Amino acid sequence: MARFDATALPRVEAALHYVAPTDRPLRSYAYDAPADAPRNEAVYEPHVMPIHDVRPMAGRLSLDDQGFILVDQATAVADLTDEEALRQVYYHETCDLVRAATGAMRVVVFDHTIRRRIPGARDRAAGLPRQPVPRIHNDYTETSGPKRMHDVMGPEAAALEQGRYLIVNVWRPIHGPLQDMPLALCDARTIAAGDLIPSALVYRDRTGETYAVRHNADHRWFYAPGMAGNEAWMFKCFDSDRANPARFAPHTAFDDPTAPADRRPRESIELRTLVLFS
Repeated sequence: MARFDATALPRVEAALHYVAPTDRPLRSYAYDAPADAPRNEAVYEPHVMPIHDVRPMAGRLSLDDQGFILVDQATAVADLTDEEALRQVYYHETCDLVRAATGAMRVVVFDHTIRRRIPGARDRAAGLPRQPVPRIHNDYTETSGPKRMHDVMGPEAAALEQGRYLIVNVWRPIHGPLQDMPLALCDARTIAAGDLIPSALVYRDRTGETYAVRHNADHRWFYAPGMAGNEAWMFKCFDSDRANPARFAPHTAFDDPTAPADRRPRESIELRTLVLFS
């Protein structure tokens, strides 16, 4: 297990938005909520946290230790908003990248999201692009991770669930250097039992589940300042191996107080992959 002193790394201090304590079940809507319900029933509160520059120790990161790695891998796709090029080229590049990093037998891309920040815009607003998510979350839970594997793999799922499988996101800036709303990731080893809170995510035709995250002063956060287009984060959203110390890697966009005022609004792409070992 890689060990290092995060306190010795360069850092910024910034507000990260944790879910406020509540006894109520959490729920949010992936579309305009019913008239009698808020779009997101959870309340989030800011906590100023140190966010460490990962670059001095990037070579010591591990998906099975911290839960994330920073990779240097250019893409042959000139325009990462070109849907055809994404599916014909970038999906295959990403599968190769994840397979090399994990040693998996097979990697399946099951969706992607492009985000373009529009100041003041709401995420999932009709007619607008997806926005960066400034709330700490993890995309899958103990319940929704296996369900997603079954949804993606269909008849193969029953056999595949006997072995180990992961859900791994690959996140890349579309334009670099990225200074606006960078991605921060939490060291999986610093997450305590009870920090991850299930939250229902309601679509028009189904209900998924993500994790919101309670504040814990022991959390250790990292980011890569000024990410270039040849760099990408790879991080776990689910690991079926309960003995692994890094099963979930909570993450969030954050407002970097050191970013220049004239920074270009963030554009990024994330692919979600199912990583199969059998």
